[in-house]
Amino acid sequence: MSLKGIVEGKYNLREYLAFIGASVLENEKSVFVGTGLPIIASMLAQKTHARGLLIIFEAGGIGPLLPELPISVGESRTYYKGISASSMHDTMSLSQAGYIDYGFLGAAQMDVYGNINTTVIGDHALPKVRLPGSGGANDVASFARRLIIIIANQSKRTFVNKVDFLTTPGYLDGPGSRERVGLARDTGPYRVITQLGIYGFDEKTKRLQLISLHPGISIDEVKESSNFDIIIPDDTETSPEPTERDLKILREEIDPVGIVLGK
Repeated sequence: MSLKGIVEGKYNLREYLAFIGASVLENEKSVFVGTGLPIIASMLAQKTHARGLLIIFEAGGIGPLLPELPISVGESRTYYKGISASSMHDTMSLSQAGYIDYGFLGAAQMDVYGNINTTVIGDHALPKVRLPGSGGANDVASFARRLIIIIANQSKRTFVNKVDFLTTPGYLDGPGSRERVGLARDTGPYRVITQLGIYGFDEKTKRLQLISLHPGISIDEVKESSNFDIIIPDDTETSPEPTERDLKILREEIDPVGIVLGK
């Protein structure tokens, strides 16, 4: 189970996921980013097709032109040439007021409705694995107009029937559930990116639906790597591949040390 480009030695998995994450972001939009790949993907989008992308960090950096990858959402580079060096209060208030187009988060577990877990694996009182937790992820997913989720390793351990802990709401238990708990209409998960493909959500059922397969990946591999049934359309597209320019920017400008992308 390998991407064609990885087999051919063109790029590694994290580079490809960063590129795909960048490809779903649009120009003249705002994105509230989580740590790691979401930051890298947003930086790549800003340096290529989405020059007007407004990147927002939890700690208060708004609209920076990042020189290279910051190691956290609160370090000094998240303010570099930004339009505002603000505060967590202000960025969360912007989100709650409906000014954020995209939230962009990683996840350890996800279910068919896009609910995600980044808190614990196993029982909360005595977990098998203690994960980083929510940070601002719950707020981001609750208030952003659209949520993008990135999961580097889609498998039956990560695509689960029920998350071990509900850190961040997706469509909860289906259509209308976000509205019932007081969240704004027409918000919720928008895209899910894994090592196998790009997914969206069915408009009526709010269940996960395949949009495109990455080069070299089959539909059977997608089905075998999930505990729940994924909606598979009759016609699926093939995900794009990064150009040499994309890879050069990732390797030389964004993460030259290989903190996230590796060497």
